[in-house]
Amino acid sequence: MNNPQESEDHSKNNDYRTIEQTMEKFSGGTRRLAAQLTTSASFDSLWSVLTDYDRLNLYIPNLLSSKKIFQKGNNVHLKQVGAQDFLGMKFSAEVTIDLFEDRELGLLRFNLIKGDFRKFEGSWKIQNIKNTSKNSLIYDLTVQGCQWMPIGVFKNSPKGIRTPVASVKGRCPRPLDDGARKLA
Repeated sequence: MNNPQESEDHSKNNDYRTIEQTMEKFSGGTRRLAAQLTTSASFDSLWSVLTDYDRLNLYIPNLLSSKKIFQKGNNVHLKQVGAQDFLGMKFSAEVTIDLFEDRELGLLRFNLIKGDFRKFEGSWKIQNIKNTSKNSLIYDLTVQGCQWMPIGVFKNSPKGIRTPVASVKGRCPRPLDDGARKLA
């Protein structure tokens, strides 16, 4: 994530000033997109937002619906529909993903069961930044569209990968100087 050649400087845009992002290109139209954000939001508030599966679409732009269809212990299946504008056209895609929760590691790992992609796998990770009260929120996605899906939907969308990370942060309570909390 700290490769200066691939990270963008978002310091001019207050919404994204603490976000680093990368994109790697692989054969067959596969892309790995990753974004990392530093936040003062607590681990518990970040985890709570990320695991509120049936409401993710309410605050993550381009996610039209998100529904938990199965849960047994730490294993969850979600059905999600997303949409992206590209060259004036709206493309939508549906996925059913298998997700594994590891709260102790702050990790949500997911992979495709079925859907409109050939590959859709990745993770959300929450890590405490040593010697601080801050956390790092990392979103990592490897995606390969189907033949009918234009690759530009992924490669021309730098805001697309950082928006979910910023949206999760925005839903978490922020500590105030007097110790009270408010919803961002």
